Amino acid sequence: MITVFIPQSFVGLLYENGAFARVLEPGRHKLRTPLFQRVTRRVDLVDLRERSLTLKGQEILTADKVAIRVSLLVYFKVVDPAAALHNVAGYEERIYEDVQLAARRFLANRTLDAILSDRNEISDAVREDVRATATVYGVAILRADVKDLVFPGNLREIMNQVLETERRAEAEIIRAKKDAESAHIKADAARDQAMLQMDADIERARRQADVERARAKLDLELALEKAHHDAHVERERAELRLALELDQAAALRDNPELFKLRELQTLTDMAHAGGRFAIGLRAPAGSTLLSDGESDGKVRSS
Repeated sequence: MITVFIPQSFVGLLYENGAFARVLEPGRHKLRTPLFQRVTRRVDLVDLRERSLTLKGQEILTADKVAIRVSLLVYFKVVDPAAALHNVAGYEERIYEDVQLAARRFLANRTLDAILSDRNEISDAVREDVRATATVYGVAILRADVKDLVFPGNLREIMNQVLETERRAEAEIIRAKKDAESAHIKADAARDQAMLQMDADIERARRQADVERARAKLDLELALEKAHHDAHVERERAELRLALELDQAAALRDNPELFKLRELQTLTDMAHAGGRFAIGLRAPAGSTLLSDGESDGKVRSS
């Protein structure tokens, strides 16, 4: 009986008399030998951990005849130990060759601008191309990344100039965007300020109009009140004069003596005004009373 220990993350492929017998999982295994039989056993360990493989400096000619050097990093894992050891002579060398050929097929059909525009496209294309082939010999291609991409010397200088120009252009675009945003913000602030000023002017004009309207209304009310008061006073005065005249007329009518006194008062007032009169004489027809310049008050013929 033979005891075999398989470490963790590995499996063992057991061969008896040169033929594959079975897969030994991690742990301790006791291999019994039948009586009167000679069995030659061998155990090959297979690593099941994720590993990486680097393809350095693969020189490839692009579709527009530019020679570039590409380095790829491939991550893989053995999923079928028996197939990995039995189907190919060396699965790591086979992965190297398959990835190399896949990269050449892809890059040979791409121009330099297309390659530079998206380096992830190379990784995806290589991984998908190799995945189906690697399954045949028990390996899973987990991912493939472009580790390095090298151009010829003169092309490298041109590319650096192009990149520098693109960076400057991007910086100018960013600066122009910031200037445009700043101008837009300033324009918005000016518009808001103008709107606020216009609203304030409208409110001020409305208040002024309200004040003027209230003042005009007050002036009108005062004028109407004064006119009404003046009309009332005139009416009262007219009524008072009328009442006085009616009282005087009634008094004269009821007292003839007052009427004569009224006449005497009138003549006295006229005399004070400068005229002369012959009281009790009656001027005949065709005669006139003497004026103020004549010497007596007799009535003479004219």
